[in-house]
Amino acid sequence: FAGLVAPAVAASPAQAQTSPSPGQVEAVALYFELDEEDVLGRMTRDLMRALDKPLEQRHWSMVIDLRRCTGCQGCTIACIQENKLPPGIVYRPVREEVEGRFPNVSKRFLPRPCMQCDAPPCVPVCPANATWKRADGIVEIDYDACIGCGYCVQACPYEARTLDHGGFWGGDVAEGPEPYEKLPSLEYGEVHIRAQGGSPIGNARKCHFCLHRIEQGLLPACVLSCMGRATFFGDRNDPDSLVSELI
Repeated sequence: FAGLVAPAVAASPAQAQTSPSPGQVEAVALYFELDEEDVLGRMTRDLMRALDKPLEQRHWSMVIDLRRCTGCQGCTIACIQENKLPPGIVYRPVREEVEGRFPNVSKRFLPRPCMQCDAPPCVPVCPANATWKRADGIVEIDYDACIGCGYCVQACPYEARTLDHGGFWGGDVAEGPEPYEKLPSLEYGEVHIRAQGGSPIGNARKCHFCLHRIEQGLLPACVLSCMGRATFFGDRNDPDSLVSELI
């Protein structure tokens, strides 16, 4: 739409007399109508409205538009940074898939966090009752109760769970953890500092929709970092929410 914005320098008479076509005017009007408010603003309002309801009346949901995903991995990196994830632990992988046959070949990207299943197969196999489905739809793990048996990891059909084997990024290039790896993780609203012998080391770990953020009125890190605005979050029990509209 650069041609429809007044130039900062004086235009030639021919340029000054040029008017946009009706089609251009319609396109610009549609653009500004769609961009009147960024979807982040609407989702934040949806989130705050949901927090005013009792927990059992919410159902947190995520919608991912695969047509918009560019495969930039921004969500993966933001998740690692937000949750202080160690080597080998990825809550938000973005898988690459190739479709078609040569020469008509294309690639698509598939973000695959925990699906927060309605009937999660990871829950009944846990011998320690360390994982369960919350009333608001999120599947939670109690790190202090988890015994690290890995049954839930094997039961998950999406490969969304991983065991924390205690590695550190600094362990590969230095004598020990880097300073930022000693910062506390706030997952599930609790404070955990990864140290040998303590949770969440030895536990199963997975995406939790940044529960510690949403309960403070903040959108999940992957949603904020999505440059293509491909990821949407909110309460699907709210008929006025964006996720309900998209579903």
